[in-house]
Amino acid sequence: MNVETNSKILTTLTREKAFYFFTSIGNYTGMNALSLKEFVEKIGEVSVKSLEFHLCRGDFEKWVSDVLQDNDLASEMRKLQKLNLTGDDLRSQLSLVASRRLRNPTV
Repeated sequence: MNVETNSKILTTLTREKAFYFFTSIGNYTGMNALSLKEFVEKIGEVSVKSLEFHLCRGDFEKWVSDVLQDNDLASEMRKLQKLNLTGDDLRSQLSLVASRRLRNPTV
């Protein structure tokens, strides 16, 4: 991982680059994340329905890859998608993966 990618993981993004949580197409929850740190916080607050919606569509993986430019974390998100997790299992695993990355941005 290079320094540029590391800084993107830790930076606060513009509103255009934020992750916006929806429960379905057109149904915005009113929550967004302007950083990976906020993303971890919102995972614990947003409805499970929103997490399931975004995981199914590959939205987490796409945001992490395209915006944060972190292919390692995107790969971890992809693994979660393949496990077909739902409910609190999904919430806890998603939180674990994202939190671990936040604690170790250079690994």
